[in-house]
Amino acid sequence: MIGDRPGRRSLSAGPGGRPPQTPPLSAGPGGRPPQTPLSAGPQTSPLEPSGDGNRPPLRVATVITRLEGGAGALALRGVKVLDPGLVTPTIVTGSGGRLLDEAAACGIEVLVEPVLREVIAPRSDLRALGRLEAIFRERNFDVVHTHCAKAGAVGRVAAHRAGVPRIVHTFHGFPFHQFQPAVRRRAYVSIERRLGRITDVALCVGSAVAAEAVRRELVAPERVAVIGVAVDGPDRLRASMSARRPEARRRARAALGLPEDATVVGAVGRLAYQKAPEDFITAIRRLGRPDVIGVWVGGGELADQVARRVRDLPPGARVMLAGERTDVLDVLPGFDVFAMPSRYEGLPTAIVEAMIVGVPVVATAVNSVPDLVVPGVTGMLVPPRRPAQLAAAIRLLIDAPDVAARMATSARARLADQYGEPALRAALTAAYSLAGLAEQAKPVRSA
Repeated sequence: MIGDRPGRRSLSAGPGGRPPQTPPLSAGPGGRPPQTPLSAGPQTSPLEPSGDGNRPPLRVATVITRLEGGAGALALRGVKVLDPGLVTPTIVTGSGGRLLDEAAACGIEVLVEPVLREVIAPRSDLRALGRLEAIFRERNFDVVHTHCAKAGAVGRVAAHRAGVPRIVHTFHGFPFHQFQPAVRRRAYVSIERRLGRITDVALCVGSAVAAEAVRRELVAPERVAVIGVAVDGPDRLRASMSARRPEARRRARAALGLPEDATVVGAVGRLAYQKAPEDFITAIRRLGRPDVIGVWVGGGELADQVARRVRDLPPGARVMLAGERTDVLDVLPGFDVFAMPSRYEGLPTAIVEAMIVGVPVVATAVNSVPDLVVPGVTGMLVPPRRPAQLAAAIRLLIDAPDVAARMATSARARLADQYGEPALRAALTAAYSLAGLAEQAKPVRSA
């Protein structure tokens, strides 16, 4: 059994005294030092400097199964925004694409461990557990920060067994959802509850994700905090300034190879089960508008299957698969409507980016999406797995450009300076208990 933290229920029983429905996780080494809840402030954290101001930077391992997609981008941005004088970061990942190159270009150490995979495979997962535990012991990390379900499970257990002083996990969403068999869903919830007992801070991407974590008792409420996605820097400024300008639209259409006079409905995301690209294709077909072109930006494991669906579309229904792109903020102005048909989500970066450039949004009402899309105010919401309703909402925004423009303007105004790097830096500073260290690092002014 994993050793309990002070003030937490025994792992031998679930809520209401029921025994957990999953096998006990293997035991780690001796007990870890008591941790303080997030709300207690960092002054009592075991990670604080002793007072001499000479403490070396904290060693922080950011662990994610795949350094790609929205979760990978947020994980990398989190590493990039931290003060290098306070933190020495290392990214541990099983795979990745262009974000690996971006991390390397920033001088961030990246350890690629191919045994860390997204799919559940007991033998491989045990090897990943052993490998991560060995890395954590060898590197003597002060903080291990895991992202997403698989890395969150394997990484947190490995960190606990290695005696890492502080364990932080980011919920970008959950591994359980309404489209799973109930037995599997209950098993995932039980596992997350038990992992929550060795988690010092749970960062939840969006308030709805945080609310569900608390409601399902995945982590003690005082250890839960909300974070947003981070879209900042010169890319955000450029995109915001060029929003809806005719020249930005023309450049975007040219980059995508689209005619200037077409009506374009776009989506950005991985071609994966979570994102429901098949519903996007069905919605475009149901529109019955030969003047409309659907564009999906992103690649993924369903690329071949989705391409077959596109080839099977009847005449008059057009969808273009644009593949992976590094210039998403530059091509978004080419869309007339942004559509996100996901089955489940956290707080999607792609929606924030669409709103920044002034594109009206239709999305599914899942998880933290309503944090961004307020129905009738900043966009439109539809139920997941309802492509006919998705098509109807798209049609409304196409046929009522004044309504669409009003929603887009409202969305940009509500975003204001939210979802930028300063907010992400503050959230990570609190989660890692760096506030005291930051105070010590401030220069002393002479009287």
